[in-house]
Amino acid sequence: MKLILRILLSALAVILLANFLPHVSVDSYVTAIIVAIVLSLLNFLVKPILVILTLPVTIITFGLFLLIINALIILLADNLIEGFNVDGLWWALLFSLLLSFLQSVLFSLLKEDK
Repeated sequence: MKLILRILLSALAVILLANFLPHVSVDSYVTAIIVAIVLSLLNFLVKPILVILTLPVTIITFGLFLLIINALIILLADNLIEGFNVDGLWWALLFSLLLSFLQSVLFSLLKEDK
């Protein structure tokens, strides 16, 4: 149940950012849910491979290259999903940063008090 809520909250964040950023667009709510699922899968499957392959560059840049990897994941999702569009690397970078921030805020609502 928590996984479904996290996907729906991620889709909400995608919709909010698509309405806020001028060079990011999502066609529908279903597309936003698909974007959330695909981004989760790409972060789970592709991102670790990219991190390992670019480890020397990541170390030299003190981890800042991970931001570029996140932007590349967003652009890959843009190419895979019809109805989701991000115009360029800089917009993907900004979208990635704001999506991470929004997800952390929204996911904090799911935490249970112990």
